[in-house]
Amino acid sequence: MAKTNMYLSEFEMTDPEFKEFFEQFACSEVTGEPGKGLEERTRYMAILATLIGCQGAALYKELLPDALSAGITPVEVKEIGYQATAYLGVGRTYPFLKATNEVFEEKKIPLPLSGQSTTNPENRLIRGSQTQVEIFGQRMKDLYKSGPEESRHINCWLAANCFGDYYTRNGLDYRQREMITFCFLLAQGGCEPQLKGHIDGNVRVGNDKQFLINVISQCMPYIGYPRTLNALNCINEVCTN
Repeated sequence: MAKTNMYLSEFEMTDPEFKEFFEQFACSEVTGEPGKGLEERTRYMAILATLIGCQGAALYKELLPDALSAGITPVEVKEIGYQATAYLGVGRTYPFLKATNEVFEEKKIPLPLSGQSTTNPENRLIRGSQTQVEIFGQRMKDLYKSGPEESRHINCWLAANCFGDYYTRNGLDYRQREMITFCFLLAQGGCEPQLKGHIDGNVRVGNDKQFLINVISQCMPYIGYPRTLNALNCINEVCTN
C-alpha cells in the first residue's frame, strides 16, 4: 500500500483518481524501486532542493514539516535555501526563504539560527578558490585570475561568493552541497553545461553514478520526465568519458 502524503489529502474529494494513482506511484513505486532508493534524510534533502529548482514553492512549504520529521535539521534546511541563491538568484529563492521562516515559526523553532559562516571579507576569495580546487581539482586553481579582463570579475565572484560565502559554511558537507547543487540545476533546466560540471564535482567528492541516478529517480515525480531524462543523459555523458 502506498504511503500517504498529507499534501495529497486535499484532492481526496475533488480529484480522487489522480490522488490514487499519483500517490501509488510517487509514494510507493518510486520509493520502493529496488536499488534506486535513498536514505530518508537524503531523499528529503534532494526533494527540497529540487522543489526550489523547479519553483514548487507551495509544495515545498507542505513538505518541509515532513522533511523536519525525517531528521533534516533546521540548519540544513536553511543551508539548502541559502546555497540555492547562488544558482537560482534571490528573485527565485525569496519565496522559499519566507516559507521556511513561516514553517519554523509555526513549529516554534527560534530564529535566527546559530551562524554557520567560516569566512570573512578578507579571506572569502582565497578560501573559496581553495574550495573549488578541493572539489573540482587543480584545474580550478587561480581560476578567478583568468578570463578576459572585461568579465574576469565574474570568476572572482564565483570564487568569493558562490564558494567562499556558501560552500565554506558549516551545516552541510561537500557531498551534500554538491548533491543539492545537482538538484538545483537539473530541476530548473537549461543549465546542462553547469549540470555536467557538477556531476563531475559530485563524483569527485564521492557521489557516484548510481547515487546520482537514485537522486533523479526519487525526484522524478516532482520535475517530470523531460528534465529527468536530460539529467540522465548528462550523467551518462560525464560518467562514460
